[in-house]
Amino acid sequence: MLKPRTAYIALIFCNIVWACDYPFYNLVLGRYISPMAMVTASLIIAALFSLIPMLWEPRDRVAPSDRLKILGAAMLMGVARKLCMMFGLAHTSAIDGSIIGTTTPLLVLILSVVVGIDRFTKMKVLGLMLGMAGTLAIILSSGNDVHTQSSVWGNMLIFISSCVSASYMVLCKRLVGKYRVTTVLRWIYCTSALVMLPIGIDDMLTMDFSGMDMKILLASLFVLIVPTYLPNLLLNYSLRSIAPTASSIYAYIQPVVAVGLSVAMKLDKLHPDTLLFAVVIFIGVGLVVGSYRNRTPKTTNEVAQR
Repeated sequence: MLKPRTAYIALIFCNIVWACDYPFYNLVLGRYISPMAMVTASLIIAALFSLIPMLWEPRDRVAPSDRLKILGAAMLMGVARKLCMMFGLAHTSAIDGSIIGTTTPLLVLILSVVVGIDRFTKMKVLGLMLGMAGTLAIILSSGNDVHTQSSVWGNMLIFISSCVSASYMVLCKRLVGKYRVTTVLRWIYCTSALVMLPIGIDDMLTMDFSGMDMKILLASLFVLIVPTYLPNLLLNYSLRSIAPTASSIYAYIQPVVAVGLSVAMKLDKLHPDTLLFAVVIFIGVGLVVGSYRNRTPKTTNEVAQR
């Protein structure tokens, strides 16, 4: 367990790393590395990293009844979410993707109400309506003469990946709290890598590293190695010592950093209507998160993975 101050630093680090994902993925996906190859290679690397703690940690024995649940968690977070994210970012802008990704707390609320572990309040409904309206506006405005870097299809895939994340957070909450963080991540990443390897091996072996200049090569190595295992490990540990609602606030770092990098790298530019829609989403998410300020939420899960 991390100390509170260290936990907050870990959260800042995680969100900055994940914010860098968006422009870097956008730079290499579809041009040098296919989405299928990116998913497969990054899961294999994460699986290898997840084995390292076995050198000093005692092994958790995972109950047979939980193994099927872990398989489901791996299919959700390791496979479905990453596939939607990678194919989405290959067809839309990093700015749109990073903004849509902040809607996960809203989707967690919806699913939590559906399964009966939360309830709507006036503030939550207002926040949900604002957040979903802003998201819908970003999706529908993409692909026109102004938003040439984005597409409806790509933005929809990013939104679906957020839906998958929310499903994992709600449905797998008890499973995540039952075992060591390193044990859960090891099972999820190793299972995901084994599932994706026969599917993506051909794409992975044909990655065009020879056509990359130094900038593209460094961006490729970053997204293949850095964003998956270490930030998720730190996030899980940090959220054992601070309130879950605090982590939602730090998610706002991602679009700010992603927009700044995208503009600086000349991958895209921030349009006034996108900025307006983003503000609407942020207000909506802020209302939902703020509704939990005076009590410990039952619905916000302590784990979010990339």
